[in-house]
Amino acid sequence: MRSVGVVGAGTMGSGIAHLAAAAGFETVLHDISASLIERGLGRISADLAKRVGKGRMSDPEAESILSRIRAGDTLEKLGNCDIVIEAAAEDRAVKMDIFRRLSSVSPPSPGGRILATNTSSISVTALASAVSEPERFLGIHFFNPAPVMKLVEVVRGHRTSDETVRAAVGFAERLGKVPVVVADTPGFIVNRVARPFYGEALKILGEGVADAAGIDRIVRAVGGFRMGPFELMDLIGIDVNFAVTKSVYEQTFGEPRFRPHVIQERMVNAGLLGRKTGRGFYDYGG
Repeated sequence: MRSVGVVGAGTMGSGIAHLAAAAGFETVLHDISASLIERGLGRISADLAKRVGKGRMSDPEAESILSRIRAGDTLEKLGNCDIVIEAAAEDRAVKMDIFRRLSSVSPPSPGGRILATNTSSISVTALASAVSEPERFLGIHFFNPAPVMKLVEVVRGHRTSDETVRAAVGFAERLGKVPVVVADTPGFIVNRVARPFYGEALKILGEGVADAAGIDRIVRAVGGFRMGPFELMDLIGIDVNFAVTKSVYEQTFGEPRFRPHVIQERMVNAGLLGRKTGRGFYDYGG
């Protein structure tokens, strides 16, 4: 593989594009508008500037990474990429539409062009039904922030070929990640384990047992976690966390352990989404 396409220039998409370019891949970043692409590129530039400021890389290294990322104003600009990774909103209908269009503009190649989704919870097998060759489709689930977090879940759909899985594992390793091949089940591994972590914390908060800061402090001090559940929800985005919880709950046919909490819905409706809006369970003061 030499080139990577990324659909979605939000937090995850721009992080994946940053990661791919840093690993030496020519990278094309696409979103539905030029302003969103520019915002994503600005996010990458700001992150690189921070790294330069902290002495983690040089100016020429940062400039080299940026030089390998170009804007793709249409999906057709991703047509020749060896692998295209979708990182759009956690919405099945949105993702299906993207892959229907990608399937026509990014045909199979002798080298084995791959289409992948970064979904946190939606069935990879279901999304694969939108493409004409499901054998070349799979999930490659990165974690936020993508340039930092080491684990990558490589999710095999029902019809994903062995060759596609091997290629995706090799790709993840070239990015410096630790890939884990998992079956296509609701929430895969990490988000399946994480649902009770968030869910019980929300129940404790809702019952008035303790406030968010107190729960986070205890989890860090006693449990040894680097971040508490509310700090983590603010980092991920409360809207994203809520969408993943709903998805896992629906796909497990209403398993009570994974039921979303009214606090999540209320905060999403109020636009209190965490760090990206300046306020969530904590106030980030702009």
